[in-house]
Amino acid sequence: MMIVVTGASKGIGKSIARIFAADNATVLLGSRGETALYNTLQEMQTAYPQATVKAMPADFSLKSDVDNWCEWVLKQGTPDILINNAGRFIPGSIHDEPADALETMLQQNLFSAYYVTRQLLPAMMACKSGHIFTICSIASLQAYPNGGAYSISKHALLGFSRNLREEMKPYNIKVTAVMPGAAYTDSWSGSGVDPQRIMEADDIARMVFAAATLSNSACVEDIVLRPQLGDL
Repeated sequence: MMIVVTGASKGIGKSIARIFAADNATVLLGSRGETALYNTLQEMQTAYPQATVKAMPADFSLKSDVDNWCEWVLKQGTPDILINNAGRFIPGSIHDEPADALETMLQQNLFSAYYVTRQLLPAMMACKSGHIFTICSIASLQAYPNGGAYSISKHALLGFSRNLREEMKPYNIKVTAVMPGAAYTDSWSGSGVDPQRIMEADDIARMVFAAATLSNSACVEDIVLRPQLGDL
């Protein structure tokens, strides 16, 4: 089984990659940060010697990078599972955030998933099998203060996933939108938030893995996870 993960060098993407590597899958990693990506690659190859783990850097907001990365992926085979996780958070409000915030957030959070999925889908459609997970956000469901362009982009990402779900039914390809609340990753380091107050990245990974291992006749369309005490 071949698992493809974008934004895989840290946080939720890394946790998802690790749980599939622990299951002895072939895991292909991509991320914008080259040093962090290759550190993750080395770490996973050491921890999971029975798995096949490979990596190639890419900035998924750039279509040229996506094209090159997807070409590399398809040389390895047809993906069984695609994890669209690449993204970025810029806080702000619509009225005062940087003028290019929306363009940046759409490029990083929406177009990245759109470009990658379009490149890899034809091979998956030909096989009439596969599963596509898109890591959205609680911000995809509900607006919140200081969300601005980020929340707009995540609303759009959920729309992308739901449209894709309908389109892929005839091809036997499952599509799942994942909407996590706050999970402790590097972006929370130094924030002063108690790690016990929010989720672990591994919590999201375990839910993705569970959804990916159901029978062929079942599809989890939406996964919503929040900290036990609710959103911050």
